[in-house]
Amino acid sequence: MEISKMAIFSAIFLAMALFSAASAASVDSPFIVAHKKVSVSRFAPGVERLAVSVDLYNRGTATAYDVSLTDDSWTPELFNIITGSTSKSWERLDAGSSVSHSFVLECQIKQVFYGAPAVIRFRVPSKAALQEAYSTPILPLDLLADRPPEKKFEWATKWVAKYAPLLTVLSLVGLFIHTVASPSKSSAAKSGKKRR
Repeated sequence: MEISKMAIFSAIFLAMALFSAASAASVDSPFIVAHKKVSVSRFAPGVERLAVSVDLYNRGTATAYDVSLTDDSWTPELFNIITGSTSKSWERLDAGSSVSHSFVLECQIKQVFYGAPAVIRFRVPSKAALQEAYSTPILPLDLLADRPPEKKFEWATKWVAKYAPLLTVLSLVGLFIHTVASPSKSSAAKSGKKRR
């Protein structure tokens, strides 16, 4: 009796899953995925520059129209815009295509900054209201933090730490092969005595 209830429940669940997948596949709609990246570089003493880029991908099956990107988390009191702008718009974003927007900011205030995701608004012909999507968030940025000076040979120590075990193993294998492959002096002396 218990097995038949589970079989009925499984059949109903499978039918619902197939129905929802079929209905989702029959409706053409855009699906916007946005990835926000920030790279920080020390421009001068007391000044850091942030290169911000937002990549938009339409992973849906239909075109998104009147696409607009707004990234208002960069307050003017803390950041100066060097190049570009924090907003951008496109007429359309076809299914399977992507666009990118970037801008450069400058910060002169020491802080830990928590940026919000960028907001993407777009229009779908089958719906009257604008649709919204959000980019990935960024990790907290420790701007103008006191960083220890980079050592001149830091790359060498990192290289040695990374490859030293491999070099040790290769050296031991090479030494073993050399020992096995080369004749020993005592066996060469013995063979010379036998010839005389």
